[in-house]
Amino acid sequence: METLHISTEELQNKRKKYIPKGVSNGNLNIAQHAEGATITDKYENEWIDFAGAIGTLNVGHSHPKVNEAVKNQVEKFLHPGFNVMMYEGYIYLAEKLCQITPGDFDKQALLLNSGAEAVENAVKVSRKYTGRQAVVSFVRGFHGRTNMTMSMTSKVKPYKFGFGPFSPEVYQAPYPYVYRKPANLTEEEYIDNMIEEFKEFFIATVAPETVACVVMEPVQGEGGFIIPPKKFVQFVSEFCKEHGIVFVADEIQTGFGRTGKLFGIEHFDVVPDLITVSKSLAAGLPLSGVVGRTEILDAANPGELGGTYAGSPVACAAALAVIDIIQEEDLLSKSEILGKKIEDKLKELQEKHEYAGEIRRLGSMVAIEIVDNRTTKVPDKNKTGAIVKNANDNGLLLLAAGLHGNVVRFLAPLVITDEELAKGLSILEKSFA
Repeated sequence: METLHISTEELQNKRKKYIPKGVSNGNLNIAQHAEGATITDKYENEWIDFAGAIGTLNVGHSHPKVNEAVKNQVEKFLHPGFNVMMYEGYIYLAEKLCQITPGDFDKQALLLNSGAEAVENAVKVSRKYTGRQAVVSFVRGFHGRTNMTMSMTSKVKPYKFGFGPFSPEVYQAPYPYVYRKPANLTEEEYIDNMIEEFKEFFIATVAPETVACVVMEPVQGEGGFIIPPKKFVQFVSEFCKEHGIVFVADEIQTGFGRTGKLFGIEHFDVVPDLITVSKSLAAGLPLSGVVGRTEILDAANPGELGGTYAGSPVACAAALAVIDIIQEEDLLSKSEILGKKIEDKLKELQEKHEYAGEIRRLGSMVAIEIVDNRTTKVPDKNKTGAIVKNANDNGLLLLAAGLHGNVVRFLAPLVITDEELAKGLSILEKSFA
């Protein structure tokens, strides 16, 4: 369908008429084609992409190897449905995911469509395996928009407001936020206090012997790229082992090289029982998975897991290509280099602007907190919105995050060229000014 003769304004009006306002848009222009870290609109205007479809495009837009894999699969078949008749892609991808995820125990992989679906199925299999019902997530966590994953998500507006009632037996544990620790505590004292709060949570709020799983983002994504102290993550993992609780790492935003390692949890020297994956797994095609201990995933009986489109052969083909690309193009090293370059630019901006608060980085998962000033640290959502809007108006796709909407986050494709990066950082600098 040729749409070039239809103006952007006409399409924007159609969007208003036919698509609910609840579906938000950070940029109201119309993408026409995209490659690497650049999106081009109908009139050949270019945008440097620092959003990566919310962390979905670690290998970039339209990677030739992904495109080729998808075309080859489309020529064979689109979807026989794995529950109806098996196909190679699902099996090979399951094998590959079991090989590349942390842990030297026997593993299996269940393929699905979306991140929320992966989290929901991690909960399902954990409940089946343990015979318990309670689920623990963390304050500021984000796990999706289904009823179960909304229940596990912390931020009320816009994710939960007016959409209840929510799933029962879901509890949110404390999660450290070192930047906002009490001034009278050292970092070490604060971490020890958070560990004590976590222990207290299982006395005051939910008994550990009723908990099926604890689901943790190794770095909180929508929560504002909050990186937890290693000691805290290790304590949570040990606590789960001690009490027979399934420890789930939600790697949907942190996976596939975003943090400089293949999976974010690897930074903490912890091996989870289950890992949920999606986003950059299939370069923009809908695909997700739950990967982990065989005895947990194999607890469900035939017919209890799956879905009509789960493990689409086209998406599986893309995912197998993505995993090859990460290795062949050394994207883990590139992730660290990219993150350092963004961090260096943010440090320059920090020197110029009193409202530029803490910079947080793990690999190329980078964020800066926007505050009224660095002494009081009061979140400044309005200024954050102004920076993001100015960037989007001037050729840079940029996203905010955080419980208070005051964090600018960076999820640029790991394949971004030096030229694209320089152009994007130049627009960013002007947006801060």
